[in-house]
Parts: sequence; structure tokens; C-alpha cells
Amino acid sequence: MFHKAIALSLGILALTGCDAQKKVKNETKPSEMTSDTRTANRKEGIIYFKEGENKFLKEYQMNVTFNTISEDSRCPEGVNCIWAGVAVAQVEVMGVATRPRILNLASADFPGRNYHQSETFNGLTFTLQEVTPYPKAEMGAKDLAGKYKIGISITAAKESSDTTRK
Repeated sequence: MFHKAIALSLGILALTGCDAQKKVKNETKPSEMTSDTRTANRKEGIIYFKEGENKFLKEYQMNVTFNTISEDSRCPEGVNCIWAGVAVAQVEVMGVATRPRILNLASADFPGRNYHQSETFNGLTFTLQEVTPYPKAEMGAKDLAGKYKIGISITAAKESSDTTRK
């Protein structure tokens, strides 16, 4: 009889623990997802994203997510630097009939350091136009984590003259 009471108590305890986990999961904020329909988020062909934001772009039939800034070596405001530095945004793109791909878009082109402002995916060229906020001398890039916003432009890819790539 004593064993049955212990087993019953453990079962009730386990079930209440499951219920508590469900409540915690519901309280967490899901990643933002918006369906972009030429709203105020666009200015002169630039589409703006907050860090972690996901948009389905109907005109391109593509899902675009700004995951994070993987590197921000831009020279802080008010500081003299030898090199201006770059910010590298990780943008995940996925067409309705394609697998997802992460594009590493830099705020400036430096091919020698493998930084590219534009990348091509699914016949479209994605170009990083803006990264805000700009680092300040009193705050490092780590302080800006989660606060970044980017602006990207999407254009039809130009046909490559390189015959080895098709």
C-alpha cells in the first residue's frame, strides 16, 4: 500500500511539472514573423529588418530572416581608427521551392578578407545597404547585441560572364 501511495505521488508531481513547463513556453516571446506587403518598412527599394525578424516577401516568393550580426568591427564614433571595419549580417533566405541558405552580407566589399556586400541566391542579388546602430566609443559591439537593424535591397541577378559557373 505504501508503494502505491509513493508511485501515485510521483505521478501527480510529474504531471504538475509538465503543466508548469507548458506555461513557461507560452510566456516566451516567439520570433517575429511578418508578411511584407510594401509597408512603411520599405524606403527606396530597401527592406528593413530588426534582429531576429522574419518576413515572407510575396513578390519574390521568399522567406527572409535577419538572424544576427556575426561580426561588428566598425570603428566606433569619436575614435580614430586605421581601418574603418565592417559589420557582417547573417541573413537566412529560403524560396518556396528551395532549401534555406545563410548569406553573410558585409557592410562593405573587401574581397581580400572575404567580405562581400552582395550575394546571389535563387536568381536574386541581396545587398546589405544599412546597419544600425553604429558603435560608440563608450559601448562595445557586445552591448548592441539584439538591437541591430539592417536594410537590404533585392534585385534580379545579372547573368554571369563566367562560363564555368551555371
